[in-house]
Amino acid sequence: MAGIHLYDVIIRPVVTEKSNALIDEQRQYAFEVDMRANKIQIKEAVEVIFDVTVDKVATMNVPAKRGQRGRRIYQRKQAWKKAIVTLAPGQSIQLFNV
Repeated sequence: MAGIHLYDVIIRPVVTEKSNALIDEQRQYAFEVDMRANKIQIKEAVEVIFDVTVDKVATMNVPAKRGQRGRRIYQRKQAWKKAIVTLAPGQSIQLFNV
């Protein structure tokens, strides 16, 4: 992996009601990942860190959120990259099953 260390690819798990539903129904886990990471790097990082087999990786760029006070527009939240990782049948990540 040129430029990004394996443990720097995954920043944090995304835990929401929607992501919990994806875990229960489709074995899909959501992570915030480094903006420079590609699908191959994300797959390798999840397989090494959590010791699971990854079937598929989908990525999306989440845009920055803007706010407005009077005429002044400012950035409330930074843009970030989200990865939805689908695991092989029968596999799970214990971090989410707490």
